[in-house]
Amino acid sequence: MADNDASAKNIPSNKNNAPSVNEIETSIDSLARKVQESFSLKKRHKFWETQPVCQFKDLGDTRLPEGPIEQPTPLSEVKQEPYNLPPPYELVTCDLDSEEVCSEVYTLLTNNYIDYNDNMFRFNYSKEFLRWALRPPGYFRSWHIGLRVKTSKKLVAFITGIPAKIRVRDAVVLLAEVNFLCVHKKLQSRSLAPVMIKELSRRVRLENVWQAAYTAAAVLPTPITTFMFWHRSLNPKKLIDVGFCRLGAWTMSEFINFYKLPEQTTTPGFRKMEPHDVPAVTRLLRNYLKQFVVAPDFDKNDVEHWLLPKEDVIDAYLVESPESHEITDLCSFYTISCSIHGSQNHSILKGAYSYHYAFHNNSVIS
Repeated sequence: MADNDASAKNIPSNKNNAPSVNEIETSIDSLARKVQESFSLKKRHKFWETQPVCQFKDLGDTRLPEGPIEQPTPLSEVKQEPYNLPPPYELVTCDLDSEEVCSEVYTLLTNNYIDYNDNMFRFNYSKEFLRWALRPPGYFRSWHIGLRVKTSKKLVAFITGIPAKIRVRDAVVLLAEVNFLCVHKKLQSRSLAPVMIKELSRRVRLENVWQAAYTAAAVLPTPITTFMFWHRSLNPKKLIDVGFCRLGAWTMSEFINFYKLPEQTTTPGFRKMEPHDVPAVTRLLRNYLKQFVVAPDFDKNDVEHWLLPKEDVIDAYLVESPESHEITDLCSFYTISCSIHGSQNHSILKGAYSYHYAFHNNSVIS
């Protein structure tokens, strides 16, 4: 999968601030061309072409059967020892229950993970967020892998996987969701990432899991889906001040007034999700997801973990019918902070990312 962050810095200057149909089509066409052009690139994906993933050359080949690219092998045939590394380094398992280890992971990601908008902003995942994201029901501690310098014990790379049940058509597949691949900036030319990926794959197979999903900001072999982020400013003056977006043809007062929020919601029964809502939300979400070819297969434990509100991590709201008390709608978002570089007035930028939602009876939340 590939993601494309349509930064608010590049919003159109027309004062309705909504992209036109032509602008949307242009963005989609541009992304499509990027994928199509990659089919014939002379530059080869040297690592991914050696891995059991769909390849660009196979697109449109109707002779290929649907299902796993590689069938599971006996666990006794899975490599039992970790992959070899250059002498200065050693692979370790990162115990996120340990405050010390979690702090090390937080520091590594904060200083070396994804930058955007010309390095003005860098994701700053809190320790609470990392523990929420990486310790779902049934997680494997062995899938949280670090790379340390043998002499200093400094953590210089990290990669994770978590188990996820995904329904593909009518079959439920247990797979690993791969995330947080990070190598210290001074070591990113030393080809450590492929070793980290292969080591994670080895550990996943040792748990008898044979499928995985990952995201990337680049077009790699071969996306099953692509997506873009669209921003809605909640604190427009701050976003202008830190350079996240620009005024264009607006005045500051016009910009602020345009994004001003109402004092109250207008949907009757709109409220925060509570623990006793888990069974009803599970039913609503499962029914809603039935319409998709590929979707998570959530049970009550998953819903409790992923959706029950945690301060500055995950928020979920629902609509309870005032008449029947039925839960008819769900929306949720998780919160990630970014470090701001180059601003004298602000150091943190908080973003709310739309997460799971569900509804029925054509209801609309407002």
